[in-house]
Amino acid sequence: MTFANLGLSPELLRAVAARQYTLPTAVQTEAIPAVLAGQDVMALAQTGSGKTAAFALPLLQRLQQDMEEGSKQRKVKVLVLVPTRELSGQVGQIIEALAEHLPKKLKVAVIYGGASINPQMMHLRGGADVVISTPGRLLDLLNNNALSLQHVSTLVLDEADRLLDLGFADEIKRILEQLPAQRQNLFFSATFSPAVKKLALALLHEPKRIAIADLTENLPDIAQRAIAVDADKRTRLLVHLIKEQQWERVLVFVATKYASDTVSNKLKKAGIKTEAFNGDASQGARQHMLTDFKANRIQVLVATDLAARGIDVAGLPAVVNYDLPRSADDYIHRIGRTGRAGASGCAISFILAEHEMHFRLIEKRQDKRVPRETLAGFEPSQTSGDMTPEEADAPTGGIKGKRKSKKDKLRELAAQNK
Repeated sequence: MTFANLGLSPELLRAVAARQYTLPTAVQTEAIPAVLAGQDVMALAQTGSGKTAAFALPLLQRLQQDMEEGSKQRKVKVLVLVPTRELSGQVGQIIEALAEHLPKKLKVAVIYGGASINPQMMHLRGGADVVISTPGRLLDLLNNNALSLQHVSTLVLDEADRLLDLGFADEIKRILEQLPAQRQNLFFSATFSPAVKKLALALLHEPKRIAIADLTENLPDIAQRAIAVDADKRTRLLVHLIKEQQWERVLVFVATKYASDTVSNKLKKAGIKTEAFNGDASQGARQHMLTDFKANRIQVLVATDLAARGIDVAGLPAVVNYDLPRSADDYIHRIGRTGRAGASGCAISFILAEHEMHFRLIEKRQDKRVPRETLAGFEPSQTSGDMTPEEADAPTGGIKGKRKSKKDKLRELAAQNK
């Protein structure tokens, strides 16, 4: 199967060639004809499998066919909702690159929170053909009458599960109320939580169901390692691995903003060019870090889960879980930053004895056993075998189950006030 076989226009085939896409990925092969035909789509595909091009290419072709000749006021026809600023920028860049050779120029608007709203409102003057947005900022713009969604023909939820995980359910509901009832709906994600499935059932009409993630031959080539280590030896172990493996770049995940700053400062003291990537950094600073990281001017990016979605770094050789993620789905998205677009990668997790049971849940979720290792000079003082049954079953700090949810706190407060 080639891109030409999928019914794409010559202009889009030129764009595909310019981006050095050789053959369509599995999700592109199944999704492009369905989107071209106007079908709803529910696609489950691994991170790095080409989901953005899978919906962007056919939608760009349809936009070209539907554009009104001589119309000065552009109407938003395609709305793409994404969970993070980084993903909005990444999707926008891909769509603009794929639209470069189209005879009728499209206006693509990328909007997100955490930045001044005035330039975004100015950019939307005269309308737009495609809007890529985070839900909260889109509602801000709608409240300011900066755009209208009355003519949207296609709604795309990109990383649909993450949108709901981040608490955007109410915002999405309010956005849906402003969309035309008759439209095409496309759901793309690497995982589908029960909440997403429920939303999909309510919105999608006889969708094309694509489950590429279930096919072993389409899984990314990521070698997973799990190294048992004590908490206070992790930074020294990280420095050792960076130097031993000679990684030009590595993305390191930690649990908190404080940890990202602390680990970053320790790596700098070890002579390693490092930056902390977290929510305290401005959007401009974060974009500058990503640019430097991609250009090999920064060797290590120490990030919170803010970076687990929406960062696409070509040829990233390794990801390290300094802290384990709070959920098994987050683990999948973290390690998916490496091994992208057919390349191979390595994902290493540091396993503290008290986190052993949590990592077993992660293994069960991905149906894969990762052998435990110990490295000379970094042997743990305690292993999971030394723990009492109570310790092994206890929820772990920094991992789902330990930290009280907002609802739990509200319940406790209500109980105290009775």
